[in-house]
Amino acid sequence: MEKRFVYADNSATTPVYPEVLEAMMPAFGELYGNPSSLYSKGREAKRIVDASRERIAEVLGCKPTEFFFTSCGTESDNWAIKGAARANVSRGKHLVTTKIEHHAVLHTMRALEKEGFEVTYVSPDKDGIISPESIVAALREDTTLVAVMYANNEIGTIEPIREITEAVKAYDKRILVFTDAVQALGNVKINIHELGVDMLSLSGHKIHAPKGIGGLYIRTGARVHTFVDGGGQERSRRGGTENVAYIAGLAKAIELADKNLADVPRIEKMRDRLVKGIVEKIPYTRVNGTFEHRLAGNVNVAFEFIEGESMLLLLDRAGIASSTGSACSSNSLEPSHVLLSIGVPVEVAHGSLRLSLGRDNTEEDVDYILEVLPGIVQRLRDMSPIYPGK
Repeated sequence: MEKRFVYADNSATTPVYPEVLEAMMPAFGELYGNPSSLYSKGREAKRIVDASRERIAEVLGCKPTEFFFTSCGTESDNWAIKGAARANVSRGKHLVTTKIEHHAVLHTMRALEKEGFEVTYVSPDKDGIISPESIVAALREDTTLVAVMYANNEIGTIEPIREITEAVKAYDKRILVFTDAVQALGNVKINIHELGVDMLSLSGHKIHAPKGIGGLYIRTGARVHTFVDGGGQERSRRGGTENVAYIAGLAKAIELADKNLADVPRIEKMRDRLVKGIVEKIPYTRVNGTFEHRLAGNVNVAFEFIEGESMLLLLDRAGIASSTGSACSSNSLEPSHVLLSIGVPVEVAHGSLRLSLGRDNTEEDVDYILEVLPGIVQRLRDMSPIYPGK
């Protein structure tokens, strides 16, 4: 089979779609005004920001006044967690999250621990599922915030956020519930009103918008401190001149993501065929996570007796872009905290591979991966002194 390029790392980032770039271009040109300016150029820019917010709110099922633009998912996570914890400190200093959260959440929680907050880290089951019961068991009288991600960025597990929210509110309706929906957006239908959460974060570059734009939903009435002090932008909640072009791009990308949910079944079929082929062709393979509640394009497998970094380099040489886990920690030699939390042994976790398919992938891409991957794994195992097949 001829060498081809296969982009199979859509969980890390996605290419900007032409329709998104087209929506951005006016703000790079004639509509360059500052949205805070009162003259016509400023009003034109402000209309772009307002219209974008309204379109996003319509897709997500919230009020336009509840959606705030940020620079990325990490900023949104920081704002939600630190803003809620500090705003409600008079009620308590106990926070609840899970062991499989993105580092943007885990490191934010650890920063708050240094400020005197206490954090309980809830464990998932062997498939990466966080049960409502396990969250409720961690709650206390002084709990003010629960943070559970909507979908895991490494093993693709989709969490029961609505059920978790209902259980937390039944325990104490004053406790705020936050979900990081960065990976879920574009993969599942999101209706914030139905979820019942108090806060929800998202990022543009996961759904074919540019890097450098994100958003945070904050329910009306939720006590959350301002995160970036400055001017009166974002209703005085997040200072800084609005990134008008990227805001327009985010709105278009969210509209397209909602429309393209119709393509999810096709991506799921490719994912399932890829997993089936990997397991059949490569012995000593472990599939991580459940397939009952999983992101459509997520494939996470671990190969015994090899190191993931060498595998990624050989795959890249063959034209296949992939990952060993979260893109934000891909330079780390530590095994994935997510895999360890679901019981994957350290030595096996080191041989993990994440392939994340998207709308641009084809059946021919799957064929190529299945053609190339077994030989790469075998080549690395042949160099391992502990491989039993030698």
